[in-house]
Amino acid sequence: MPKASDIKKGSAIEHNGKVFFVKEISKLTPSGRAGATLFRMRMYDVATGSKADESFKADDMINLADFSRRSATFSYVDGNEYVFMDSEDYTPYNFNKEAIEEELLFITEETQGLQILIVDGAPVAIELPSAVDLEIVETAPSIKGASASARTKPATMTTGLTVQVPEYIANGEKVKINTTEHKFMSRA
Repeated sequence: MPKASDIKKGSAIEHNGKVFFVKEISKLTPSGRAGATLFRMRMYDVATGSKADESFKADDMINLADFSRRSATFSYVDGNEYVFMDSEDYTPYNFNKEAIEEELLFITEETQGLQILIVDGAPVAIELPSAVDLEIVETAPSIKGASASARTKPATMTTGLTVQVPEYIANGEKVKINTTEHKFMSRA
């Protein structure tokens, strides 16, 4: 059993007899000497989809839930449902738009390396690769000779994600975006 300080975003844990998927973790460090570091976790109940916020001390022991990861690709949109196809046995996994709204900013039909987290036979979350390639659809015109400066400008991707890119990047270019930090990494 890992400690609360070892739990990462995207983990499936058991708490109060239910299985939760950890969506966000924030670390709270009190200023006093005797205060213990707290980890506040925003979790979603796998069965009902309800949100729960819990705080754990750093050395609290937490049970990890049994889950599996399956490689998948984005297939199509069916109303408010997004359908992903298992890369090995072609099993479809449906997700409601609200459940994966944050991840959708990085997913296109060409996105490779997606993982579906499955708990008790049901898909609960999408795990993104560390970086994805996206195309810029809107940004200010590129400036020649701007590669020497470190100035940036906002750029909107095909998925609607807006990130800061260097001034020399132009519309229509593919760029590599870090999915955890939401930052430009390089040209694709």
